[in-house]
Amino acid sequence: MRSPIQQYIIDRVCEKRQAIGMSQEKLSIALGFESQGYISKIESSIESYDDHYNIDHLNEIAKILKCSSREFWPEKPL
Repeated sequence: MRSPIQQYIIDRVCEKRQAIGMSQEKLSIALGFESQGYISKIESSIESYDDHYNIDHLNEIAKILKCSSREFWPEKPL
């Protein structure tokens, strides 16, 4: 089960991705994965999934989405 901070970050990345019209597949490919499966699994609301982004992913995603990685984090601890 994901922690509240993990889910918060996943949700922010998804929002930023959707705001620029980028598909899960395009983000997966830009991160070097062969299919959208990885991003799809992370963004899934299935409680048994424990996949989440690591710090390196967030840094690369910020580059791809042309934003600061700080935009993925809450202002106050959860």
